[in-house]
Amino acid sequence: MGMIANYQYINDEQLKELKSFNIEDDEIFEEVEDWNEEAEILLDIDKMWDALHFVLTGVDSSEPIKNNPLSEAVLGVTSIDDVEEFIAYTEKTGIADIVSALENFDMEKALEKFSMKECKEADLYPNIWDYEEETDEIKEEIMDYFQNMKAFYKEILEANGNVMVTIY
Repeated sequence: MGMIANYQYINDEQLKELKSFNIEDDEIFEEVEDWNEEAEILLDIDKMWDALHFVLTGVDSSEPIKNNPLSEAVLGVTSIDDVEEFIAYTEKTGIADIVSALENFDMEKALEKFSMKECKEADLYPNIWDYEEETDEIKEEIMDYFQNMKAFYKEILEANGNVMVTIY
């Protein structure tokens, strides 16, 4: 089992709880998993989060780009420090910028330049970049996840919600 990324709607109360997380109270991940099961709006992009971030921004996800809505779409705006799993959130005030950036990104053009070699050199997760014969399938998968992410953020915007990102 690899590391998968989930994106979900969280309401203001859940956001407040997430912000007040205290490392001594290490039950946040169990709480987050419960929210995941009850999520009204949920997006799972499986293991392709690092590749999606790379295609959108040109860098891997270990280098989040502050104030870059494309990077924030994949990794959230504010991460919760000192937890084993990756948990981050984006407040509702940042959702419109993300929707706009995703809407204006030309994924078809970006995928024309997509290179398995560059993904391998960037040491992107998951380690599938030696399978050149699968390039078309991987590009199609990235396109599907991109389209799903656009639809997800539009739905969050309409619901006036916040987003929580978990990668575990």
